[in-house]
This record gives sequence, C-alpha cells and structure tokens, in this order.
Amino acid sequence: MSRHEGVDRKASDLPSAAPTAVAELLDAERVMDSAIRPLWAPMPTVIGPAHVVRCAPGDNLALHAAIYRAAPGSVLVVDSGGEAPAVAGGNVCAVAQRRGSAGLVVDGNVRDLGEIRAMGYPVLARGVFPKPGIKRDPGSQGQAVVGGVLVHDGDVIVADEEGVLVVPAERVAEVLAAAAAKEAREAEQGLDAWEANHRAKVTAALEAAGDTTGLPD
Repeated sequence: MSRHEGVDRKASDLPSAAPTAVAELLDAERVMDSAIRPLWAPMPTVIGPAHVVRCAPGDNLALHAAIYRAAPGSVLVVDSGGEAPAVAGGNVCAVAQRRGSAGLVVDGNVRDLGEIRAMGYPVLARGVFPKPGIKRDPGSQGQAVVGGVLVHDGDVIVADEEGVLVVPAERVAEVLAAAAAKEAREAEQGLDAWEANHRAKVTAALEAAGDTTGLPD
C-alpha cells in the first residue's frame, strides 16, 4: 500500500492548529530549518496538503508548472536546488493565489516581495533575490528534501512565524486533532491554573534530578 493511499484530503477538512502545538506531537526532524521564515508580517497560519517540487539548480520551471498542477488549498513546497536565483515573483504568486494555493514554502529565494506582501499571499522562504532563474529543466515532483525535512505530496504543512512543520500524511488526522484539543484545553485553563500545573511539574523534575531546595512562593 502507498503511504498516501486513503489519506488524500482537502485543506478545508483540516482542523486549525498552531505549529507550536503540532511540534509537541512530532519529532524535531519534522521541523524545517528555522532560516525558512515568513517574508512579511503579520502572516496568517498556513495549513494544507503539500504539493512538492524540486527545481534544478538555478531553474524555476518545476515551480512555474506546479502553480497550475497543484490542487486548490494545497501548499506549494519547493526545493530550489541550492542556488540563489528567485524561483517565484509577484505574478507567479498572484496566479498561485488566484488558483487557490494556500501558500508557498521555498528552500531558497523569491522576489517582488512588495507585491507579495500587498496581495497577502503567504510565503515562507530563506530570503529574496532580485534575479529570477531560467526555465530549461522540468525538475521533479512528488517528494524533496526541503529545509532539511523529506516532504512527500500529501504530507500536511503547518507554518507561521514560529516555524514550518511537516506532518506525515498517515498521521495527519491524529496529530492535528490532538494539537487542536491541546490548544482548546489551554485556552480554557487560564494562566493561574497553568502556572500551578507548571510549577508542580518543575518541582517534580527538580526533585527527580536531585534538587530538593524547592521553589520560592
């Protein structure tokens, strides 16, 4: 059986969850390099199934094709091939947005940041570079290592200013439901109750480590 068999889903079917809540349920290896960050603020949380492409070094053809191939609600996830030229600019992002893309995650650079910011299209990348790449190599699609994480089509991306999380397709329902439930519990708990619970856990951890001096009131 394919690891994605039976797990295809629409972004509208996914519960909302913050990357910080999701991160507590995944190994650190599922978190992308922190250098991949939102390029404008305040940027909303991005959540959706990954549509993954790998561009050849210095080439952007794979991504420029992907904006037409990706399903509405998906997050475009791009390995730029390790070169500086921008893989996307304002018009590419505008078309992606108009066709329903939930956002763009690039292990590399984009350009036309002012236009991207003005249209409100979520983009997380390493930075900006004013010169675009060429269009000669179709690259590959379906999987790539992006930000140090192996990402497959159908994995779910959860991203905001806290970082980029990759939830394996076969764990999406479990992880997002648990993360949403955790957030709901903490929202209802209030700070006083959270502090009391936190203090008890810290005290127990100190005692387990041999520190019995306790915490001041």
